[in-house]
Amino acid sequence: MTSTTPVISTTSVTEHLRLWQLGALVALCLIMFLPGFFTLPPVDRDEARFAQASRQMVESGDYVSIRFQDVARLKKPIGIYWLQAASARLFATPGQAEIWPYRVPSLLGAIAAVLATAWAGSRLFGATTGFAAALMLAGCVVLGVEARLAKTDAVLLATIVVAQGALARIWLERRVAGAAGWGMPIVFWLAIGVGILVKGPIGPMVSGLTILVLGLHERRFDWLRRLRPWLGLAVVVAIVSPWLVAITIKTGGLFFSESVGHDLMGKVAAGQEGKGLPPGYFIGVFWLTFAPYALGAALAVPWVWTNRRDPAVLFCLAWLIPVWLVFEAVPTKLPHYNLPVFPALALLIARAARDHFGRTAALPRTGLFVSAAGLAGSVALALPVAVALVPWLADRRLVWAALPLAAVAAVTVIGAIVLVWQRREALALALAFGGYALLAFAVFQLVLPVLEAPWLSSRIAERVAELRPCTSTRLVSADYSEPSLVFLVGTNTHLGGGDHAADHLRNDPVCALSLVQGEAEPLFRRRLNGFAVRPLATFQGFNYSRGKFQSLTLYAAEHTP
Repeated sequence: MTSTTPVISTTSVTEHLRLWQLGALVALCLIMFLPGFFTLPPVDRDEARFAQASRQMVESGDYVSIRFQDVARLKKPIGIYWLQAASARLFATPGQAEIWPYRVPSLLGAIAAVLATAWAGSRLFGATTGFAAALMLAGCVVLGVEARLAKTDAVLLATIVVAQGALARIWLERRVAGAAGWGMPIVFWLAIGVGILVKGPIGPMVSGLTILVLGLHERRFDWLRRLRPWLGLAVVVAIVSPWLVAITIKTGGLFFSESVGHDLMGKVAAGQEGKGLPPGYFIGVFWLTFAPYALGAALAVPWVWTNRRDPAVLFCLAWLIPVWLVFEAVPTKLPHYNLPVFPALALLIARAARDHFGRTAALPRTGLFVSAAGLAGSVALALPVAVALVPWLADRRLVWAALPLAAVAAVTVIGAIVLVWQRREALALALAFGGYALLAFAVFQLVLPVLEAPWLSSRIAERVAELRPCTSTRLVSADYSEPSLVFLVGTNTHLGGGDHAADHLRNDPVCALSLVQGEAEPLFRRRLNGFAVRPLATFQGFNYSRGKFQSLTLYAAEHTP
């Protein structure tokens, strides 16, 4: 098939996923996501905040309010906290600050998103394409990161892909007499409802923009009756309203003003927390976040344009383009924000690859290939360099066991680029996935967990556990306010200033411990006013949340044993 011939209409696709394909995807996801899952310390700041709030739910028995210590967290809905709290009740060891139980929902969400991509792809383009797209999603950098973090994004992605898969089937069968049923509408609205409970409007926005573009393209929206909107409204209300009513009553309506008025509108109107960035940001970081498959996206553009009128291609474009443009337009940006469009992108790449991206002997598109391969190859070579450079910059050492794996990973990705040039795309996909699996093992299992400089809270928590003079000892931290410290040391950890740290030691000289960051030392000493203290331990490291090196000292009153 050449690039000038449209693909066969996908409304007649009958190829279905087989059980072995689903099993293989689960196994490959575990190979990709489990390295570092249990050993990587809590990551500041979002992961530690989510996990700590979920732990407080279990500790307090209050499953309506969301709190970080005594501060209400009203920016996100309750869904992810319920999932993390349930996982903690199943897997967490009482009295231990283990982060991995709170990551289980993200791991399962990432796997579910991969399986849902295969399912949606099988309906749009057939099982072979669905499987290949799911493999790409499982092997891309950004999902690998999100699968290891106790946050909302992996679970949210699963709900989005399930909803989009159901919507795709309804769209493809919109003109098939007798195809309307209850199954896909129920799946769609269940996914929308759960998505709202996980992260508010993001899921409905993705499906809503897809529906809008498809309707405008055809200049008709009558096919939406097949979604059974009144049923959908009832399903979504049944899922979302019990908690919304409870939290509205409990906070006096403050949840809506904070989550919508402050958090959502703050991100839309201006960059929050120093994350305001111009349009084009996601195109720039795409070569890393979708590595090692970004080359395929560039090569697929001509094929997608040629086949843009195919219903399945059109659906993926209606999913991809408007959502990407919205994320580019919103000032607040982080690399993972456009993750919801990656399944659509993977599906288009996988389908284009089956036609060799429209590249033939007569139309090799050499310029496009060389340009895209240059960018993809540069990222492939830069990642192993980072595996060597990051430990050296952080701890002045090399993690020797990781270096050969990183080198092999780079070679495999370069080999995959060569295979794509030779029009052997299936083998290239397998090789690229294998290469990134090696790199993920090197980074997440061998390098990151053994570093010292970035994991200040972990080192502090270990020493506090060893040196605490009483079982009731409470730590006050001056000017080091990372949520991971609260999660690891305990909910009663107080985050304050140098004056609070000094008063704490003066008021409880037997059991108290205070942690003082270097910049807080002058105030700490002035407030002591001659009260004798002794340093128990000193910690130096890189606070990546603030982007600077810090030195902290753990103090006790002088007369304590």
